[in-house]
Amino acid sequence: MADEPLVLGIETSCDETGVGIVRGTTLLADAVASSVNDHARFGGVVPEIASRAHLEAMVPTIQRALDTAGISARDLDGIAVTAGPGLAGALLVGVSAAKAYAWALDKPLYGVNHLASHICVDQLEHGRLPEPTMALLVSGGHSSLLLTTDITTDVRPLGATIDDAAGEAFDKVARVLGLGFPGGPIVDRTAREGDRKAIRFPRGLSGPKDPEFDFSFSGLKTSVARWVEAKRRAGEEVPVADVAASFQEAVTDVLTRKAIKACQQHGVDHLMIGGGVAANSRLRAMAEQRCERAGIRLRVPRPGLCTDNGAMVAALGAEMVWRDRAPSALDLSADSSLPVTEVSVPGHQHGDVHGEAYRALES
Repeated sequence: MADEPLVLGIETSCDETGVGIVRGTTLLADAVASSVNDHARFGGVVPEIASRAHLEAMVPTIQRALDTAGISARDLDGIAVTAGPGLAGALLVGVSAAKAYAWALDKPLYGVNHLASHICVDQLEHGRLPEPTMALLVSGGHSSLLLTTDITTDVRPLGATIDDAAGEAFDKVARVLGLGFPGGPIVDRTAREGDRKAIRFPRGLSGPKDPEFDFSFSGLKTSVARWVEAKRRAGEEVPVADVAASFQEAVTDVLTRKAIKACQQHGVDHLMIGGGVAANSRLRAMAEQRCERAGIRLRVPRPGLCTDNGAMVAALGAEMVWRDRAPSALDLSADSSLPVTEVSVPGHQHGDVHGEAYRALES
């Protein structure tokens, strides 16, 4: 077990080709190649375009990360990669690259969970996670409340979105308002000029009989669309900033209220917020206010570490090495619906050529 393991992480679950290099809990390099501009004209991520972009960006991005860290690939103690969840084709590019580098360099391979990586990245900024920690992950594909007692083996889902994730709702509302893509940063900027109390949009799954830790933003999205449509049909000007601010307030109100309640019910005094939507300024401010009132310590990585990146994968890989967790086999597969309870993926332990070859590397 290395005291300060040096690990390279590869992230390709969606449209960001991320490569990070971490030594222990210290970030040495965080290289990202984004294909977001290729998807903008479609108003969302096109899986085939994302996969092709990963193929083109992979080797240059890895080399850029190695150069930034000032190391050789042979100095690494391991290679980590997002094995799921995510877009199947995009994941396959990253997993294939990681397996190739692990094979060529004779290094252990760690296939890890995308959501667990979003939690672990906070260690690069605030030190090792307290155990237990409550994690609120909010992104374009996920809105989840997770209880973490061991980031390498025990992540327990308490609640998740039942329809649109928070980030997806931001994208759709931005489209309704004609603000462009991706919606999260644009809505956040626009909302700063608006009145968040101007319109009382609904708070999904907030009734006494609703699942207390699940999320729903589809109804909110529809409510915003109908409100805007009614204004336009009446020939009235749509107060875009007020709509953005009021919508954002509804989302952040539900997210933070449920997260605080989960902490209180489970006796957890640390809340970590991660995922792309964690970069939202109103979510950060509201979480800070409510955590302070509830006596809960809040941990939120800087915005650049909240979006998809290779640093988060490297952070979890380094933790795997540090805790002496078993690596994955070289027949590791991508799993687009990998559950968060599977923090790492061991790969198949059968007697094919890849399994035999991997065992030979370890011996």
